[in-house]
Amino acid sequence: MRGQSMTLYEREKIELFIRGKWSHRKIARCLHRDHTVIDREVVRNRDKDGVYRSFSAQKKANSRAQKEHRHKLDEDDVLRNWMIQKMKEGWSPQKISGRLKNHPDSHVAGSYVSHETIYQYIYEGDGRFMALYQYLVRKHKKRQRTFGRKPRKERGISFMTPIHQRPKEIHDRVEFGHWESDSIVSRESHGALNVLRELKSHKLFITYLPNMTAEMTEDAIRRRVQELGTEHFKSITFDRGSEGANHFKFRLDYNIDTYHCDPYKSHQKGAVENSNGLIRRFFPKGTNFSLITPQQIYEVQNKLDNQPRTSLGYKTPHEISNELMGVVH
Repeated sequence: MRGQSMTLYEREKIELFIRGKWSHRKIARCLHRDHTVIDREVVRNRDKDGVYRSFSAQKKANSRAQKEHRHKLDEDDVLRNWMIQKMKEGWSPQKISGRLKNHPDSHVAGSYVSHETIYQYIYEGDGRFMALYQYLVRKHKKRQRTFGRKPRKERGISFMTPIHQRPKEIHDRVEFGHWESDSIVSRESHGALNVLRELKSHKLFITYLPNMTAEMTEDAIRRRVQELGTEHFKSITFDRGSEGANHFKFRLDYNIDTYHCDPYKSHQKGAVENSNGLIRRFFPKGTNFSLITPQQIYEVQNKLDNQPRTSLGYKTPHEISNELMGVVH
């Protein structure tokens, strides 16, 4: 019976046994409970006259349970509305919680709520009726922990350096200038998006590709290298997609190291994969990328670069990248 709530049937027995002058230890043995459970039950739920009555005890327990299960967000209108607004702006529960904890917002009078409480409100509280799940990255109607992904056929790429030979300093993100590259495709058009993410600052570059070819991808990355400066590109990690086949040209022209994931293991460059999920919030599957304007892409890139990140101490990629590159405001 450990961990189980007291039932009305048990309370009726307790009332009967107390009237029969049974000790709490004897009642506990009969109900297969610890005697401290009986002690606490009688003290907490007896009436003002000191008499334990089962119906009254059950009513008190139910009332207490309702209060205990009310979410903080049900009771704090200001905090709830602020949280919902931030979710609509693309903030995850982790970012909302972290920002409140590390950089308190005056609009909510210093209130705090954990990311787990937000998830519970979304999936178990009144957030269900507002369909708040649609503002999460994955938009799952039911809370899910893991998901699979179908592998694709591997294509041959020349002059590859396996990701296992990538220096530990890159994995540990000790310096600025190490990037991961990936593509987001659309079934509605031949177009695609090239996504570059810097590992230490989380800075993003999103570029539209009319065709997802090696030449188009190379051109998109070259423009970003020239825009930011070669000193801020030390390495780029690709998966085994054919769009990264011209990687060796970055080695030859800019002295940028390139690395490739193992076959069917694009999760090895998890940083940019995570960014793809954030981008999909704005450009969901089925989006025709050829109909998206450069301004729309820039706005999404800018919005994501100005969201606080947990791993950055709830600063934004824009703030961190400027600090690391020595940009003076």
